[in-house]
Amino acid sequence: MPRRPLRIPAVTAALALGAAALTGAASAAPTTAPSHLGGTLADGATWVADLPARWNGTLLLFSHGYGPTTAQDAPSDGARTALLAEGYALAGSSYDPHGSWWALNSAERDQFATLDAFARTVARPARTLSVGESMGGLVNARIARDGAGRVDGALGLCGLVAGGVDLDDYQYDAEYAIASLLLPGQDVPLSGFADAGAAAATAQRLTAAVTAAQATPAGRARIALAAAYLNQTDWAPGQNPPAADDAEGQEAQQYAWMSQGLLAFIENGRWSIEQSAGGNTSFNAGVDYAALLRRSEHAAEVRALYRKSGLDLRADLTTLTRGAHQHADPQARRALQATSTAGQGLAVPLLGLHTTADQLVPVEQEAAFAARVRAAGDGARLRQAYIARQGHCAFTTAEMVAGVHAIDHRVATGRWDDVAEPAALQRAALALNLDGAAFVPYRPGRLVGARDR
Repeated sequence: MPRRPLRIPAVTAALALGAAALTGAASAAPTTAPSHLGGTLADGATWVADLPARWNGTLLLFSHGYGPTTAQDAPSDGARTALLAEGYALAGSSYDPHGSWWALNSAERDQFATLDAFARTVARPARTLSVGESMGGLVNARIARDGAGRVDGALGLCGLVAGGVDLDDYQYDAEYAIASLLLPGQDVPLSGFADAGAAAATAQRLTAAVTAAQATPAGRARIALAAAYLNQTDWAPGQNPPAADDAEGQEAQQYAWMSQGLLAFIENGRWSIEQSAGGNTSFNAGVDYAALLRRSEHAAEVRALYRKSGLDLRADLTTLTRGAHQHADPQARRALQATSTAGQGLAVPLLGLHTTADQLVPVEQEAAFAARVRAAGDGARLRQAYIARQGHCAFTTAEMVAGVHAIDHRVATGRWDDVAEPAALQRAALALNLDGAAFVPYRPGRLVGARDR
């Protein structure tokens, strides 16, 4: 809710000296407002912050997604500009730069340390809202669980909120299906990569197999089966959503995603996760692949394509189930469970935003997260809203700012009222006169491949 803005002067030499005393490596210097500053945390992570000319007293703590461990304090340049213009201060850390890009070992700690650095260098905020994008959405959900007294509310953007354990498991199911059915009898390493090059080599083989298979009805049926295990959206960029009974159209759009670098991203991510966890975290020994398919919202598509191709779906599912012998490294899996899961509860309100056709973090992750939050007894603190658009984190600036306003309202009033409803979010976003919005009523399906834990 709007509050009287606090006038924040340009960063002065004294402020720069204060930051240097705190971090030993502050980068602040005299500037005109809005002001930019930062420093270095105890583990070598860096932090940055941007201050508006007139601060409204609220700090947005931003957790960035998977990629280089570089400090960021906003999800986009457009969001940064809009939020600073409204008086919000922004801050965020790089996470530990000495390890894996899957930096969950340090991210939550470094984000809390960034709050301390900001409070000592600038001032203690009247209100702190945590914001996280993609992998940072998982960091954000953990902060919302653990941050009582540190943050007041949280906004998740395309968050990987089902966590790293489930991510590795369902991605492994899809990789295993491709290797087993499209490259039978070949030795295709799916885990335990020695380096990024080994992960890239596996991605290249899987992508080539999918590309070749697309030329035949049997191949397309098997691609659809792998896509079902991957929770792969069937709405691709530049295309209209396929009809609910258009199995061929659905598979064609899933193939469009899978053939354009998706598997390379997945395999690189697996290598990074194994680096972080200390070994292979995925298993499929004992998994019933027929039962997995029955849980998928794409099951009808798969059955239709198998019928058309003349393939025996039951035989392929039996092949997958009988050949499922992968075991996880128990210590690595425990490590990933400790650092990279969320949903065990919420200490503060959280609003999650997700596109309905996310090729990297399936929207079904939101369903898994919501079920876990409800089971923990904190369902009243959670709201989720959806944007009808293709792509990972493909939000407009207006949608992100409207999300900030909604969680700010919830924290200020103690009530959700209707601010997190799709119609209200759509009105609020369009009223900003920025770059449009597409909030819609939507309910995601079940996340396939999540093992019982």
